[in-house]
Amino acid sequence: MPGRARRVLVVGIDGVRLDTLRRLPTPHLDALARQGFLAPVVIDADTPTMSGPCWATIVTGVTAAKHGVWSNDFSGHRLGVFPDFATRLAEGDGRRTFVAAGWEPLMLARGGGPLFQAPARTAYVSPGADTPEGWEKCDEQITEEAVRVLSGDDPEASFVYLGAPDETAHFLGCGSEYDRSVLAADERLGRLLEAVRSRPSYEHEDWTYLVVTDHGHVDAGGHGGRSEAERTAWLIAAGPGIDARSAPRTVRHVDVAPQVFASLGRHPDRHWTLDGRPFAAAPHAVLLDMDGTLVDTEALWLRTVRETADGLGHELGQEDLPFVLGRAVADTAAHLHQVSGTGRGEESVAEELGAAFLAAVERETEVLPGALELLDLLTDLDIPAALVSASPRPVVDAVLKVLGAERFRTTVAEGETPRTKPASDPYRAAASALGVDPAACLAVEDSPTGVAAAEAAGCRVLAVPSFADIPSAPRRTVLAGLSAVNRQTLWTAGLAR
Repeated sequence: MPGRARRVLVVGIDGVRLDTLRRLPTPHLDALARQGFLAPVVIDADTPTMSGPCWATIVTGVTAAKHGVWSNDFSGHRLGVFPDFATRLAEGDGRRTFVAAGWEPLMLARGGGPLFQAPARTAYVSPGADTPEGWEKCDEQITEEAVRVLSGDDPEASFVYLGAPDETAHFLGCGSEYDRSVLAADERLGRLLEAVRSRPSYEHEDWTYLVVTDHGHVDAGGHGGRSEAERTAWLIAAGPGIDARSAPRTVRHVDVAPQVFASLGRHPDRHWTLDGRPFAAAPHAVLLDMDGTLVDTEALWLRTVRETADGLGHELGQEDLPFVLGRAVADTAAHLHQVSGTGRGEESVAEELGAAFLAAVERETEVLPGALELLDLLTDLDIPAALVSASPRPVVDAVLKVLGAERFRTTVAEGETPRTKPASDPYRAAASALGVDPAACLAVEDSPTGVAAAEAAGCRVLAVPSFADIPSAPRRTVLAGLSAVNRQTLWTAGLAR
């Protein structure tokens, strides 16, 4: 909802096997999974199944090849180039970030550390002894401090680390004591969640929760190898736009940091070269095609083109569609001029097309199902909407009378950019007018030509095909129509791999 503060809590629980998590009654983890999703995370083949490399990947959003952490000794890292999310947000944006942990390499300048370079606020508690009991006491103190900060202060992004399950497995294997440590971590998570819910401002905040483990264990308690038990981690995610029905097919450690940024409404700078991507992100703007997407003018356009082609002695066929659907009047006229062999000039054909189409639009325009509801939803969510059309300005203005010009922050018509669709110019112009990065925008299109233009601009795409098929692709979601679009769709469209 507009005006609500966005907050993120990441809880890292070290070394919890996925099969153990699924077997044990962990009410707080289970509740979060029901609100959002629980997904396995397979550690990639190039990353050692060790805490240092895995946590570095989780909090930076890049692989070990970039961050340069290959073991629990962080020496030789490249964290100055690829910093953790808490440092990026604090130093780059001046945001309030908080990190609480008891494992030295995460927090202290020892052994090449720390992983967290410069969060706005930190809490470090050294375990009194490197034993399961020492780590349980450490996690308890970390939890108490995090509860105090989360309930009484206002960090925008937080990371809380619980290390006892991993240490218990190392000392005692993955047996009953390990189970008890996992259950204790779940209880501590419950207190962190209760601290968030106790905040006086909680009713006016949108919280995203990401709970993640770094690696698994063999039964005897070790890790570092390539067995399935060691390579299988997991992520639980819950919050705005995160839903089991739209859970991603694949989740990776590198996706966690980008999701933190997305949940705060922060679109990553392209120069960060993150390797991950969010699985739910509110678009900074929605850029909507007009003909065939919001209004049923594509049928009017095809009828106009067909009648014009008939007058030129050419029967419009399936092979012509790529050259007329989503195309500007001038481009379509050039195509008809070529395929018909008419002696008339292209300008004459274009004038006939434009006049006939405008007349049809003024007489017969119908709004497509779900279009007005989508525009109303964008208004309710305070997401800017732009109309991006390959039709000339008179046609756009005629349609705006039907849709309501007040629904759009800006509009772009054919001839108002150096090039029109399938070039990226119209979408880049709309994003520029709204002051947003095209890559943070969702474009809604019905034709392959329009999809090509939006993707060339770097936009995420929601395709609702009208007369030509549009296959699914990276950063492209395909639906049968706009009636199925809801808030969840807006948050997840165009993010699937």
